[in-house]
Amino acid sequence: MNLQRMPTVFIGHGSPMNALETNQHTNAWRALGESLPAPRAILVVSAHWYTEGTAVTAMQRPRTIHDFYGFPPELFAQTYPAPGSPEIARRVQEVLQPLPVVADEQWGLDHGTWSVLAHMYPQAQFPVLQLSIDAREPPAFHYRLGQRLAALRDEGVLIVGSGNIVHNLRRIDWNASNGGYPWATQFNDTIREALSRGDHQTAIDYEIMGDAARQSVPTPEHYLPLLYVLGAGGSDAEVSFPTDGIELGSISMLTVLCS
Repeated sequence: MNLQRMPTVFIGHGSPMNALETNQHTNAWRALGESLPAPRAILVVSAHWYTEGTAVTAMQRPRTIHDFYGFPPELFAQTYPAPGSPEIARRVQEVLQPLPVVADEQWGLDHGTWSVLAHMYPQAQFPVLQLSIDAREPPAFHYRLGQRLAALRDEGVLIVGSGNIVHNLRRIDWNASNGGYPWATQFNDTIREALSRGDHQTAIDYEIMGDAARQSVPTPEHYLPLLYVLGAGGSDAEVSFPTDGIELGSISMLTVLCS
C-alpha cells in the first residue's frame, strides 16, 4: 500500500453542541477533512480520556460516549459509528515501547473525538482509536510521546489532538459572544506566535507564563493534547491555523495544523 505521510492536527473543540451546529469553526473542520489526504486510520488524543497510565482503544466497534449532561436530547441521540482497529492499537503499543500501554476494550469515542470528526469525516468511514492522557505525567512527557507517535504518520495514521488551549469553565462569561478576557487572549496569542516560529519549548513550558497560564489552563487535560500533536508534527513542520477565536471569554477555539 502506497501511503502518503499524514499531517497532525490539534482541534479546539469547545462545546459538545458544536457536533450539531454550523459555524465558522465547524465549517473549518469540515474543510480541513476535505483537504487532508485520506487516512488509513485516525488516532485521537482527547482531553476527555484522562487516566492513570496510558491506554489505547483496541475494540473492533468503539461505542459513542455521551460524556456530558444538561444538553438537548438531539445531542444524546448522536452516534459516530466509525470502526476501530485492533491492528493499529497493537502498532501504537509497539511505537510507544517500553512504555506500557493498555489495550482498552471499555472506553470508546468520547465527545472530544466524535463532535469534531462528525464534521471532518461525517461518513465515519475511517477506523478511529483514542489514546488516553496519563494525568500523572508532566508536559514534557506528553510531548515526547508525540515524538514517538510520529512514526505512524508514514503509515497513514492521522494524529489528532482535541482539547482547548484556553479552557476555564469557571470564568465563562455567557454574555460574551466572542472575544476573551485579556489573560485568555494573551495566552492564546503567545502560544500561537510561538508555534508560528517553530518554538515548541514555549508550549511545553507554558506554566512559566504565570497568571495568564494559571487562568487559561487551570487544569491541564484540555491543553496537553496540543503537545502530542506538536511532538508528532516536529518543530520543522509548516504550521497553519485553520480557525481561531475565543468564545464565552475563556474558551479558545484555535486549531493548529502541522504539515
